[in-house]
Amino acid sequence: MTSQLKVGIIGCGGIANGKHLPSLSKLKTVALVAFCDVVVERAEKAAKDYGQKAATVYSDYKELLKDATIDVIHVCTPNASHADITVAALEAGKHVMCEKPMAKTSKDALRMVEAAKRTGKKLTIGYQNRFRPDSQYLHTICEQGDLGEIYYAKAHAIRRRAVPTWGVFLDEEQQGGGPLIDIGTHALDLTLWMLNNYKPKAVLGTTFHKLGQKENAANAWGSWDPKKFTVEDSAFGFIKMENGATIVLESSWALNSLDVREAQCTLAGTEGGADMVDGLRINGENHGKLYTTQVELNSGGVAFYDGTQESDADLEARLWIESIINDTEPTVKPEEALVVTQILEAIYESSKTGEAVYF
Repeated sequence: MTSQLKVGIIGCGGIANGKHLPSLSKLKTVALVAFCDVVVERAEKAAKDYGQKAATVYSDYKELLKDATIDVIHVCTPNASHADITVAALEAGKHVMCEKPMAKTSKDALRMVEAAKRTGKKLTIGYQNRFRPDSQYLHTICEQGDLGEIYYAKAHAIRRRAVPTWGVFLDEEQQGGGPLIDIGTHALDLTLWMLNNYKPKAVLGTTFHKLGQKENAANAWGSWDPKKFTVEDSAFGFIKMENGATIVLESSWALNSLDVREAQCTLAGTEGGADMVDGLRINGENHGKLYTTQVELNSGGVAFYDGTQESDADLEARLWIESIINDTEPTVKPEEALVVTQILEAIYESSKTGEAVYF
């Protein structure tokens, strides 16, 4: 393994510039050498801002993948193209970080898992909320069994009015769905990871397209065009696992609710519970009394004596690159992301048929 991994970026839009490129550029173990986008000017700008002096620019990802010197690919394109690009990159001998959600369909997600196994290359999915301080701490608590058997959970992804009106977010063909596949996917991944439970038994789901039909609607990023709003504006799922554990998933871009919570989970176990309201709270019973503990996540200490702390995006990028260098499993395993996609797909299917989907 070389001291510096050569990385290529496919898709140089918002998520690449907002997360992947700033974080990768901080790592001394990485050289950003290739940039690809169907709008070549975006690739040129990303190369200029983050690339090595001799970085190459492409408009066709297949041409980029021909470069045998590239070790790692980050896929930052619309959902519909995730599977094809990822499979091609794995088969070209590259390790792949694909942005969430894994794929538009579970069939495509399975193709990605199988390609990683076939090629022996590493694959991970960009669920960066696992790397937040509250998520990391809560996962440790769950792993240690502090909450006992977690049998009930809620996955929260509720926005009151924050519909992304740019790019292809409102296009069902390109995205595969709306808030459920966009932000609900984060909440569900986080919840399944806390439970360490990836065996769903049955799913019942409902999707709504109510507020998306409104003209001149109030919205964080300006009003949307109802004619172009072809995805749901909210979606809800009831998930029963093989062991009986139950998860309620809620997601919306637009909903008349003040209970606004995104990429959070609530857990209830036999020994205690936890939620992410106003930070991280742990609750339980001790010596015959109920208690609630507010966890101080930013209390500092020797590790952060300079006042800085690694962001979730930076930690995600560093641990991913280290998993390649050290040949260890990535934090987000592709098999786990596949189950997330399968459950989301089941919620959409259940909403269409009015029936529960059984695994």
